[in-house]
Amino acid sequence: MNRSEINQALRAAEETLARYSWALPDWACWSVDDHRVNASQSKWLRDRQLGWDVTDFGSGAFADRGLTLFCVRNGTRSPGERPYAEKLLFVGVDQETPFHAHKQKLEDIIVRGGGTLCLELIPDGAVLETAGTTVRIDGMPAPMFGHVHRLTAGQSITVPRGVQHRFWGEKAPVFAAEVSQCNDDLTDNYFLEPLGRFSEILEDEPPYRQLWNEVG
Repeated sequence: MNRSEINQALRAAEETLARYSWALPDWACWSVDDHRVNASQSKWLRDRQLGWDVTDFGSGAFADRGLTLFCVRNGTRSPGERPYAEKLLFVGVDQETPFHAHKQKLEDIIVRGGGTLCLELIPDGAVLETAGTTVRIDGMPAPMFGHVHRLTAGQSITVPRGVQHRFWGEKAPVFAAEVSQCNDDLTDNYFLEPLGRFSEILEDEPPYRQLWNEVG
């Protein structure tokens, strides 16, 4: 993935945040020097995978298969740590986050604004035994499999552990959020296809922001 694509995605995400008057902590725009000066806090953030994240899942086609995220808070599943996480998701029209599942993380995906978030769950490729065939949308049960769930602003869905799911935007870019148990993108993503969670970056221009996995 080109650094210029990442920079463009980050600027677009910041424009979305400004549109919805959604403020980020000051460290969201730290430079390399800022991280160096605030080394202790920077390490604390990095250890919890907090900050910006842009990936094309190794597809080489970010607009078709990719995602921009900002992890606002997260724990480490260690004693005394926060047992929860919060992410902001920036989903393009027809931009797919491919089928994947989590063993550790139970999550709610919430549409904050923009277009329709389309989410599909399938029984194939499950990585845990799951109970039942229903999923809850704003607390109401719905059939889990066999169709695409379309969520508009304000709606949310609880994605069970172990179930393969994918999502994409429809009609307009989607501003969404994820509230979950602790998130670990290094070990807790199980893709249906042999994909990579992080992109190999071609440095065709200087970074606009550092991604969380580049810090330190």
